[in-house]
Amino acid sequence: MKLTPVFPCNQCGACCRHVVRASETQFLDRGDGICRHYQMETKLCAIYETRPLICRVEKQYHLNYRQQYSWQEFIALNREACLILEKL
Repeated sequence: MKLTPVFPCNQCGACCRHVVRASETQFLDRGDGICRHYQMETKLCAIYETRPLICRVEKQYHLNYRQQYSWQEFIALNREACLILEKL
């Protein structure tokens, strides 16, 4: 089995600060659009090792998108979303 490289996350926290924008992540909203597990001071996830499946980019690719996109295409789409969220 070919291993998928790790998603090139720069740990900006934009996706964690905007969980209300996607129906798949709204359950993580602490009431202000920010993930209840996001630590503002460190910009890290408090439950990273046990984070929900929706937060695992590589797993999402294998489970839901590998038939539609190459890994490089999937990275490009996700990076585009990152850049949009960073500007909000």
